[in-house]
Amino acid sequence: MPSQLSLVPQPATRRPAPPALVVVAHGSRDPRALSTVRALLDRVRALRPDVPVHLGHIELNAPLLPDTLAALGDTEAVLVPLLLSRGYHVKQDIPEMAATSPARTHVAAPLGPHPLLVDALQARLTEAGWGGTPRRTSAVVLAAAGSRDPDAKTDTTRTAHLLAARLGVPVIPAYASAATPTVETAVRTLLARGRRHIALASYFTAPGRFATECAQSAPWIAAAPLGTHPSMAHLLLHRYDETLAARTFEEPALASA
Repeated sequence: MPSQLSLVPQPATRRPAPPALVVVAHGSRDPRALSTVRALLDRVRALRPDVPVHLGHIELNAPLLPDTLAALGDTEAVLVPLLLSRGYHVKQDIPEMAATSPARTHVAAPLGPHPLLVDALQARLTEAGWGGTPRRTSAVVLAAAGSRDPDAKTDTTRTAHLLAARLGVPVIPAYASAATPTVETAVRTLLARGRRHIALASYFTAPGRFATECAQSAPWIAAAPLGTHPSMAHLLLHRYDETLAARTFEEPALASA
């Protein structure tokens, strides 16, 4: 016969809330950028409704990252840069803002390079009309913002190699500023190699001035920025999860030191 104690309802064990996910966007004067980023965050929330998702900008748009972190107080947060490569913002701006905040922060790696970005790039090219020309006459210019940091160029070049392997055609990375070659130079290089069908893959997270200028230089088709493609939401969560996994691995080692 069951005891009296076993019949008493036990209080449910409440699981602690997961750390906040703070998506760190660059910011843009183009209003389409902010609306795109907000829509992307809605996709992330739909995928993981248990995770508190917040937005912080490095510049130009509200909320700025320091304000977002201040509002979180001393809670734990993972900062995931909505940036596609390493560079000054990833190495300096974001860590410095995080260090002066009351929140207990962990900074994730930038989104790229990663195969999920290649999924999104390929999808955007297909939407623009890619796929109906012979491979021997086709090529792609991967248009990115550009940075003076050599690691940023290394990361973008890696993405170009991944996209070339996926599509089976040459892919040349090109830049809107601060690095070479330009889109126009990359196009001339490919034309000299006999590539007549040259598509532009827009390696930008959202619409903006650089993305628009690069698209205007496309000799054939120009894909839309990565935007709210589902792979972008999955990649943000992947960076969040891997950062938490690294934190979990490191903490026991610190405790035993």
